[in-house]
Formats: sequence, C-alpha cells, structure tokens
Amino acid sequence: VQLVESGGGLVKSGGSLRLSCAASGFTSDHYAAGWFRQVPGKEREGISCITSRYDARTYYSDSVKGRFTISWDNAKNTVYLEMNSLKPEDTAVYYCATGLDLVTVQDMCVRTEVRDLLTWGQGTLVTVSS
Repeated sequence: VQLVESGGGLVKSGGSLRLSCAASGFTSDHYAAGWFRQVPGKEREGISCITSRYDARTYYSDSVKGRFTISWDNAKNTVYLEMNSLKPEDTAVYYCATGLDLVTVQDMCVRTEVRDLLTWGQGTLVTVSS
C-alpha cells in the first residue's frame, strides 16, 4: 500500500483546509485509515480514524471533535480530512495512515503500539496563523 497526501498549507485562524490521502495497492476491502499529527518535541497524536470504506465508523479526538470530519471516497480510494474553525494550536505535520481493519477505530488512533502495523504517508504541513 502506498499513500500520497496533499492539501496542507498556510491558513488564518478560523479558516478551513481539506487534506487528501490517495491510497493505492489495497489487497482487501477491509482497510481502515486515520489522520495523525505531530509537532516538534511532542508525540504523534491520533486525531481521527475511520473503519473500512464500506463500514465507515469514525473516531475523533477531543481536540478536533466538532471541527474536523474524516471520510472516504470509495471510487478514488482516497480518505479526506475536512478541517474547519482552525486554531493556531492545530499547526502540525499531518500524516495519514492505513492498515487492515483489525482493531476499533479508537484503538487505531489512540494505541501507540498499533502504529507499528500501519502504512504511513509522507506528511503534509498545516500552519494556522493567529
């Protein structure tokens, strides 16, 4: 599986961005996906995860709940993260990841040991100015 992210950039506080993660090489329909972010000196944070494309249960961390929306485009094998009401504290490198749908979406986002089983994108920088 390969992942290619796009959509990062500079936005003012209160603005919106949409991140895309195009996936190729799936060997099964049962892949889950997630978005994570990291700032220098801090651990990578799982902010939103979604189960396989035909189930689409979701998880959001408290830090983004109500502002961000994760979704699949089945036809394009792409997972999106719609980010609204952005805040300066949302500034980070955002990574998408995918793996077989073997754990709950919350575990995929929260349990750090699960991350070793995931395939990661290259990351895209989101900067929110105040």
